[in-house]
Amino acid sequence: MDETHKIALVLGAVKGIGKGIGLALAERGVKLILTRHDWEDAFDRMEADFADTGAEHHILTADLRQIDQVSRIADFIRKRFGRLDILVNNIERGGWPAVHGPYVEEQWDLEIETTLKAKRWVFDAMFPLLKASEDAVVVNLSSVAAITGRSGPAALVFNDGYAAANKGIQSLTETWARMGAPNVRVNELMLGLFETRHAQGTRGWEQVLTVAEKQALVDHTLAGRTGTIEDVVKACLFMIQDAPYLTGSVLRLDGGFVLGGENVPPMPRGVL
Repeated sequence: MDETHKIALVLGAVKGIGKGIGLALAERGVKLILTRHDWEDAFDRMEADFADTGAEHHILTADLRQIDQVSRIADFIRKRFGRLDILVNNIERGGWPAVHGPYVEEQWDLEIETTLKAKRWVFDAMFPLLKASEDAVVVNLSSVAAITGRSGPAALVFNDGYAAANKGIQSLTETWARMGAPNVRVNELMLGLFETRHAQGTRGWEQVLTVAEKQALVDHTLAGRTGTIEDVVKACLFMIQDAPYLTGSVLRLDGGFVLGGENVPPMPRGVL
């Protein structure tokens, strides 16, 4: 796919899933605006990896919880390109119940501000730029915490604020799809357990969970494994380039985690 005429904003592109999506778009010739905030130890690697793609890209450091910093990103895109074709709304607070210390008011506020509030204000700032495109698409990344809450094996990795924030994302997805129709498609990619996101490569997985707890989470997943960054990239590219009739929808990419807690018994013989 040659998408050299497309302009994309990818949030949280410093590492992990956001970086994987950004690199995949760069390989297809998309012009990129990439954001980063924390994980400063990964800044140099990020810059080198995107430079290697040869694609036009602009890396902006911003705290997306601050509306004025979001506005500056929108101003940059407006002055440089005049429109936005792709928004990958990938920003969240990890959701671990124990990794960030006791679950107090500050943790709750960070979950809501990062996972839900920031997405809303980013979309608000970018919406005029998306409307300036002939065919724009938004992908909101969310979590199955919206469905499971803090229950069963999911209680090992999802806290209350994170679950509540992700529950709110679907409402935003549906509202924004109505606002954007017909030229701005808005969909949601709801993730289960993935490397760099609640599984391998996270502090919670490596330092908090026991071997038995990790196995319980895998056993609860119908696919029998956690997800990879490449799994997310493929699904995101499908939503961007191969699903022109898809809008206002939630694609659950969880390897069957949500379904994994229920057994399927034999059909009853009946009474007749």
